[in-house]
Amino acid sequence: MPLKEAESPTEYREIDRWDGGVGWLAHPEETMERASHALAIDDDVWVIDPVDAPGIDDLFAEFGTVAGVVVLLDRHTRDAKEIAQRHDVPVYLPTWVRRSVSGVPVRRFETTLADTGLRVLRLVDNPAWQEAALYDETNGTLVVPESVGTADYFRTGRERLGVHPMVRLLPPNELRGLTPERVLVGHGPGIFDDATVVLADALDGSRRRFPSLLAKTVRGFVSS
Repeated sequence: MPLKEAESPTEYREIDRWDGGVGWLAHPEETMERASHALAIDDDVWVIDPVDAPGIDDLFAEFGTVAGVVVLLDRHTRDAKEIAQRHDVPVYLPTWVRRSVSGVPVRRFETTLADTGLRVLRLVDNPAWQEAALYDETNGTLVVPESVGTADYFRTGRERLGVHPMVRLLPPNELRGLTPERVLVGHGPGIFDDATVVLADALDGSRRRFPSLLAKTVRGFVSS
């Protein structure tokens, strides 16, 4: 199983679906489990950190017309440019993300995403890592591209959702106190059951469980 699949996908696997959108894996077998999402707001579709795949435009069309492609993490430009060009829409980037995308119009946002009503959370802002999250307080959807995830390398044995190993000792305070009904992540399937409790548990246990996650990672390297 490759860490990150370099070949073009031949199909995608749907992982998250609810009234307000859908998520997919373009490369279901890769270790990184790069997840992408499309959020439906009114008749508009906002495509989040996408990895392109054959037939994905038909999936968007189920929810409406693509209004923009959003990149929430500096490392997640992925296939944003290709999808934005195909739908003739801008790429939207947080103001503090230093990386940009060439060849398409770029729009910057800071506290809300365009006129969607989605609240923007500044999770990480340093030279090596710039990350935003999106939170819809009306329907309880929280999108976190990197600081938390469900892929195996994010989690200890007992966790459903884990804090990224690189920020385990300093998990983002901006995620504390939120009450989401679902947590969508950039690596792995989302959390749809007891999402508020699962998120709080991940943050509260982040430091305490770091040694267990580190030991698990080391064992994985030794056995591979």
